[in-house]
This record gives sequence, structure tokens and C-alpha cells, in this order.
Amino acid sequence: MKNLIVNADDLGWSDGVNRGIAEAHRHGIVTSTSLLANGAAFVLAVELARTTPGLGVGVHLNLSDGPPAAERETVTSLLNDNGEFAGSPESLLLRIARRGVDLGEVEREWEAQISKVREAGISPTHLDGHKHVHMLPGLFEIALRLAKRHEIPAVRVAHEESSLRTALAAGREQNAGIVMRQGVQARGLKLLARDAREMAERAGIATADYFCGIAQTGELTRQGVERLLRALPEGTTELMVHPGYLDDALKKSPTRLRESREEELRILTDTGIRNLVASEGIRLIDYSFAAEAA
Repeated sequence: MKNLIVNADDLGWSDGVNRGIAEAHRHGIVTSTSLLANGAAFVLAVELARTTPGLGVGVHLNLSDGPPAAERETVTSLLNDNGEFAGSPESLLLRIARRGVDLGEVEREWEAQISKVREAGISPTHLDGHKHVHMLPGLFEIALRLAKRHEIPAVRVAHEESSLRTALAAGREQNAGIVMRQGVQARGLKLLARDAREMAERAGIATADYFCGIAQTGELTRQGVERLLRALPEGTTELMVHPGYLDDALKKSPTRLRESREEELRILTDTGIRNLVASEGIRLIDYSFAAEAA
């Protein structure tokens, strides 16, 4: 059986992103999303989740953008002088290596993020990381511990499968420099947490068998998605995507993923793509179904 989880990251980033994710689910192939507990459009995202029961909702663990969910004075090693998260996963990696990050504060902050989502009436299907921060050294263990504590059945392992990355690379309109740089990041994530899937299995937490979408973040093409669907292996694969509508809040926010979100929305709701999923015998699922099969 070929199972596919199509997970839309960044629910709660802006109303336009929320609306795009809902559209990609209702009229496309998106089956799952991950919610930013500290997102500017969190309240609207929760309402969307409540009114879209077929959409699996996970928690998008965040240490890179926006204010903390925990009290600021309890997570100071994670914040900049403005009281917000201090930066990119690359800078976090350096700070972890220099012991400039208090891992106890990471657990406290992620606990607050998960609790905020649960208190809003959502039972998370899985955990994943904003910009894959949960894959950094010492942080994946925290994610697993929190998943067990909150009875969250699954976690994303951001180990991009090379053959699937190659399939998604189809399409001339991609920015080769960005794709190459993100491909290097994908390989780096594999090295940083190469035992992550085995660690999750030992903890009794489900994962997908395969994962892809890092190298093509913001560079997804219709041809690449077609080729991926035709090459999908047996088992469960997660495709990470970032659909959305380009609203004023998104234009003003600190992200490079702007116009690309509307292009991804067009791809994910394309009738030909939906028909190809059916003709290839692919079962669209979310992480709750993946956990049941584990």
C-alpha cells in the first residue's frame, strides 16, 4: 500500500496562510497541517481546525520566529533582546554547541506550545519542527519525551529520501541555487539526527517511512509533484508543503515564502494531480492513520 501524508506547515502564520491550507485540504490533496502556537493568526487557525474535522493537525514546534508561548523570564536563553526567538536553526546549532542554549528551557517552551494547542480543543496528531528545529542535537529527544507525555502518537523525522528529492526536482522553473542550498541542509539534517527514526521506534512513537520537501521548499513544481506521485514507494511517505494566499500580513512577515505559497496552492488543488493520486492507487492519510498502522 502506498500511503501519502501531504502536510502543510505554518498554520497560524497569517489568515492568508490559514485560508490557503484550508483550500488545499478541501479541494486538493493536503491531508495534514502543523500549527504554530505562537502564530499571529492562531485564533483563526484554531477555528479552521475545529470546522475542518478531516484535516489532521499537529504542533509546529518553534524556536525561530515570534514571541514565546512560555513566560519570557523562564526561557531567556532562547530569546533576543526584544524578547522574541533568537534566530535561525543554524545559529541555534552553534549556540547549542557552545552550551548557550538551556535545554530545560527548550522543553519548557515546547511544553507551553503543545499545552496551548491542546487547551484550544485540538488533539495533535503529531509533532514537527518549524524549520526542522526539532532535529537539532538534543532537541529530538525532547520532542519524543513531550510526545509521550501528551500521548501524541507520531513525530516527523526530517530525513529527506534522496530518490524522492530527485523526483521533486523536475521542472525548469526552479531556482537552482536555492534548491542546491536546501539540498545541502537536507543532507546536514540526516547527519545531525541519523538515528532519529530508531529512537522514535524505541519510544513507541510512530513516524512516516519516508519524507521529502526540504530541497524544494518554496520551489515546488507541478512536474515535480507528478514525478513524485509516480515514484512513490510502498509504505508511508510525508510530503511537506507550504500553500497559502499572499495577504498583507504575509507580505510584511519575516519569510521568503510569499508568492510561492499561491503557486503551491495551485499545484495541490490541480485536478490532474488529484486524478493522478487516484490512478496510482495512493491512499491519502494524516499522521493519526500512520500511527494506527505502526
